[in-house]
Amino acid sequence: MEEKVMAKKKIKIDVVSDVVCPWCYIGKRRLEKAIETLHDTIDFEVSYHPFELNPQMPARGVNQKEYLSEKFGGEEQYSKITAHTTQVAATEGLIFNFDKQQRSPNTRKAHVLLQAAHTDGVQLSLMEILFNAYFTDGVDLSTHENLIALATQAGMAEDKAAQLLSDDQALMQVSLAEQELYKLGISSVPFYIINNKYGISGAQATETFIETFEDISSKE
Repeated sequence: MEEKVMAKKKIKIDVVSDVVCPWCYIGKRRLEKAIETLHDTIDFEVSYHPFELNPQMPARGVNQKEYLSEKFGGEEQYSKITAHTTQVAATEGLIFNFDKQQRSPNTRKAHVLLQAAHTDGVQLSLMEILFNAYFTDGVDLSTHENLIALATQAGMAEDKAAQLLSDDQALMQVSLAEQELYKLGISSVPFYIINNKYGISGAQATETFIETFEDISSKE
């Protein structure tokens, strides 16, 4: 007698994040662990959408330590917050080296590449590469040269990456996409939209993601 194979449930996850958001990287790793745990019973489709922590950031970026020290309320607070974030990241197997990162970049051009990478089928790879470049290796994400190198590492054609970074229309599309997300009430990241109707805010624990996905899949 043939054994019936149960069809997998499907869950679509739209992740709103910024490439310089440490909790977005931590959340990415926790989400991946949840997906790995449930992959036998649920098929996941994950897409990333743009959010800029500081849309007014100068194109060349600014000194990272000075910028974050001012944002957090002083150098002592900067040291405390970055140390705590580094410790949490380590529990997820991530290495954060804030001391290696000299610049806080404007991230709109990185988002341009990420949106194009979705069409190319390499968005998840590029997202990981950008996070790792910024938080672990201290790569300056404000330069075209570095962004192109990272995009090609993910599998994007070099000439396409270079063209996108000089495309005003592509920059405008990212800005418009961000405005649509603001209209939905998304004002902080990471934010996860599940099956176009459920929202999860913040880098939740892996167990929370698992429980949420199991609950949603049982309902649908």
